[in-house]
Amino acid sequence: MEPITLTTERLLLRTFTTDDTEAVYQACQDPDIQRWTTVPSPYERQHAADFTGQMVPDGWHSGTMCTFAVLPRAGGPLMASVAVTLRTLSGTWEIGFWTAKEHRGRGIMAETVGGVAHWAFARLGATRLEWRAEVGNAGSRAVAEKTGFVVEGALRAALLNKDTLRDTWVGALLPSDLGLTSIHPYLPTRR
Repeated sequence: MEPITLTTERLLLRTFTTDDTEAVYQACQDPDIQRWTTVPSPYERQHAADFTGQMVPDGWHSGTMCTFAVLPRAGGPLMASVAVTLRTLSGTWEIGFWTAKEHRGRGIMAETVGGVAHWAFARLGATRLEWRAEVGNAGSRAVAEKTGFVVEGALRAALLNKDTLRDTWVGALLPSDLGLTSIHPYLPTRR
């Protein structure tokens, strides 16, 4: 799969390039990104170089992980990162993200996740988009809920982060939640 560029009202989402290595390195020095995501800790420049030079291009090439750098549409610095990763052949993708500290609290990630979700359903044929975050990551949960994810519960010991198993919230967004049709019919359980 070739990398693509998306736009939202305020944002430009494009693939990372090696020119973004320093910005990724600086953003990932934030203790909250290291605490709540699976980026290495301590985060070294080589980690950023591997991310922008190998992990991102390899994910696009294989079509199993589509990672976007999030920037202001009018131009400006790296604000965030978002990726969708194929989890099942039946069309389940997982979304993950981080926002640089100085860009939090302005709705940037909710706008980003909304745009990527629409794209994943329309272009990737996703039938389910899952969000997972370590229990306690209130910021991530707020973004998920604001963008329409239904929190389905908590999974015990479902996240290996920094060599420790952690409990994880899980939520999902379906095409129908956004008024879109799915490539497969959905028969929900009667409650």
